[in-house]
Order: sequence, then C-alpha cells, then structure tokens
Amino acid sequence: MVGTIKVGILFSCTGPYSSIGRDCRDGAALAFDEAAGDRSGGISFEPVYADPEGEPRAYLEQARAMLRDGCRLIVGTITSLARKEVIPLIEKHDGLLWYICPYEGFEANENVIYTGACPNQHLMPLFEHLLPRQGRRVYLIGANYVWGWEMNRIARDLLREAGGEVVGERCLPIEETDVDRLIADIQARRPDFVLNNMIGPSSHAFLRAYKALGDADPAFRPEVRPVVSCDLTEAEIGEIGLGLSTGHLSAASYFGSLPTPENERFRARAAAAFGPDRRLSSFVEGAYVAAHMLMDAVRGAGSDEPSAVRAAVHARLFETPHGPMRIDPRTNHAALPFHLGRIRDDGNFDIIASRPAMAADPYMTAPREGGRSSLRVVS
Repeated sequence: MVGTIKVGILFSCTGPYSSIGRDCRDGAALAFDEAAGDRSGGISFEPVYADPEGEPRAYLEQARAMLRDGCRLIVGTITSLARKEVIPLIEKHDGLLWYICPYEGFEANENVIYTGACPNQHLMPLFEHLLPRQGRRVYLIGANYVWGWEMNRIARDLLREAGGEVVGERCLPIEETDVDRLIADIQARRPDFVLNNMIGPSSHAFLRAYKALGDADPAFRPEVRPVVSCDLTEAEIGEIGLGLSTGHLSAASYFGSLPTPENERFRARAAAAFGPDRRLSSFVEGAYVAAHMLMDAVRGAGSDEPSAVRAAVHARLFETPHGPMRIDPRTNHAALPFHLGRIRDDGNFDIIASRPAMAADPYMTAPREGGRSSLRVVS
C-alpha cells in the first residue's frame, strides 16, 4: 500500500477531565510530528483530531465521523464509559481502537489494543505492597460509573481475601465537588488509608479537602493515612494545586521521573516540543507509545487493514520510555511494569516501589491459592 493513512485521535481536551485528554492528545501529536518526514514503504500518516468534551454521546458521533472519513485506526477514549460506548461501532466497521488508559479489566476485544494497565498490573500489586505496611482497614471512594464501581468491587474482594476490612465506601459523580460529608465520614471511621477511584473535579476537590483535614488533624497527614490511586498522574497535580496532594501515592506503569536511558531520551524530546517545565504523565507517554506502535505496525503490515495491523503488533517487541513492551495475542493487552509513586511538592513523583513488566490478566483468572484469584500479602 502506498499513500496517506488517516488515524483518528479521539480525546476530550475540554470538559471535566480535560487535563488528562490534553496529555493524551499531546503525546499522540508528538509521535506523529516525529514521524512526519518518514515515508517508509511509501506510507505517511495524517492524524485526525476530535474533542468529545467528555460527553459519551459525542465520543460515539465523532468516532462514527472518523470511521466514515477513512480512519480505520483510532487512538482514544479515556473513561470506560466512553470506551464501551464506541466499541460496538468499531466492531461494526471492523476498525481497531487503541485504548491507553488504566482500566478496571474484565474485557478483551479483538478490535481493541489495550496498552493501559488492568487490575493485576495496578491494584493488585498496590495492595500487595501497601497492606502489610499501611494496614488493612480501607475506605473506598470512586467515580459514579463503571471505573469507580468495578475498582471498588475488586478492592472489596481483594481485601476480603487478604483478611482486610472495608470501613466505608462512597461514589460521587465526576463533577461533584461537595465532599464535606465524605471527609467527615472518613474522619469518623479513621481508615488506615483511602483508595481513591474518583477522577476529575470530584477527585481534585477531595484531595484539597483532605489536605485541609490533615492540616487540622495530624492523624490524617499523608505519612499517617495516605490517599492512594491507580489513575492519578502528573497531568492533574497542577489542577489540584501544587503542594495540596504532596505525600499521597499513586500506581502507574510510567512516571516522568523514571530513571532509565530510554526515558531520559523521551524527556529530552518532550522538553523540546512542550518546554522544559512540562510534567510528563503516563497519559502523555501512553499516547506517544500507542501512536508509534500503530505507525510501526502499519508499515510492517504494509496496510491499515485491522487484522494485518493486529498481527504485526502481536509479532513485535516495542521499545518504549517505560521499557520493552509486547502485546499478548490472546488478550490484546500489553505487558506492563508496576511503579508506586509518592507525589512531590513540584507535582512530580518519587518512585518508591517497582516491579518488572507483568502479563495482563484482564479477567483475573491466573491460578492462585484455593483455585481462584487471591491476593498475596507478605507481612
């Protein structure tokens, strides 16, 4: 095939989780900018950008427009609600969606390449590290949609198997910022830590209020009772306010502070594109990696035909800023490392624990004690 391949880039850069969307869009744009002069095999790429503004219906409408415009490959969607909205359309048109965000698992689709972490790559190792050190009495908070519901459900199961206790649980709409009752309940129940599965304005408001609680009551400072997340990154720290989430913890497959030669080179390229003060999140890096993977796979396949692209992806080892990465042909999921980071005053993370890349187990079916999934906790 010779010609220009159109690729859809579908992220909400405005709306309630716009900071995440901007990082995703910027990461993809950087990759396409780097490839602009490369016509290997006579193929070039034209990114087609759209902004659904956080509206699930708009994701569907804009994905449909991209597919009709010849975009057989789409990098995008952020929330699981949006992903699940567009997947039937992607299937109908035999397209291929590249989903880069951490998610709640329990999904595998031949029309989706999953390069974001699932629970055995974020929540499980987080608990395995934290429960013996921090305690087993946990308060669960989440966004009032599938990510929050499912992450809290999995956390409940893991805690039960580990002999832990859920001392409270609340879900809030993404745009809800009235968190006073939630803070009061946490103060009354005094968990060992809070698992935060909220996103956007509700999460930001909660972390600001928790900072005020810690200032008033030292028992709720992050070194005593931290808030831990599987989706909070450098992208949102500025919106929360520098210094207001310092000391709290988050799990990710990539942090901008990752001290590897590959990441040093990526940081240099990003600094040239965005300026030296840009904090780099797993969303910037994830979209950058997905766009380069997509282009490499199309060139390897000689076509944007999804089955050929998928086969090319499965056959390759990809070098990324977070290390070598493969996509499992059984699940279409990436093998990913685990890092646990502590937020610094400057909005970056100190990495305090890591594990090498592990295969995704989206349905949590790997054999474990008692013939079912269970959490390994070493006291």
